[in-house]
Amino acid sequence: MGSEAKIIKGGVRKYQSKSLVQIIRNRFMSSRVAGAPQNLFVEKSVQFLRHPKNIHLSNNIIIKEGSKLCPTNKDAIIKIGENTTIGYYSMLFSSLSIDIGDNCLIAPFAYFVDANHGIKGNKLINQQDLEAKPIIIHNDVWIGANVTIIGGVEIEEGSVIASQSLVNKNIPPYSVYGGIPAKHIKDRE
Repeated sequence: MGSEAKIIKGGVRKYQSKSLVQIIRNRFMSSRVAGAPQNLFVEKSVQFLRHPKNIHLSNNIIIKEGSKLCPTNKDAIIKIGENTTIGYYSMLFSSLSIDIGDNCLIAPFAYFVDANHGIKGNKLINQQDLEAKPIIIHNDVWIGANVTIIGGVEIEEGSVIASQSLVNKNIPPYSVYGGIPAKHIKDRE
């Protein structure tokens, strides 16, 4: 046994369940969000919280088990583009706007939050205003497992974020970033 890579054809979309339970779940979840996404695939224990009609899902989206999408107020928006996959137990909490493009891969346990609590010393933290800034993820982006992305970040097209990273600044197109905070590793070839 060597450490040679093996190419596995078909990727994540090859093994989607076509059971009756899955079909019913997909239709029910589609009815809860904005628009009428076609070929939505939602695994068990996915939750659309607080304002599900502010979640805009395009066609051919996969949302894996345990993920939570939460527009936290009536004006907050979450948008996910076509052919995008949200990995197991990922959390998207929007107080303003989270916009994910087409053909993106979000690995398990990703955490997106577009707002921060104030930290002034003269007031309890839980009573301070939130400062929210949009999160924008362009097309063809791969976010690795356990990545945290905070408000005010824009990740340009074709970029890759390594597992276990904290993204707190904009990422240029077709680049690979990783670390805490995320730093440039290389450009995609």
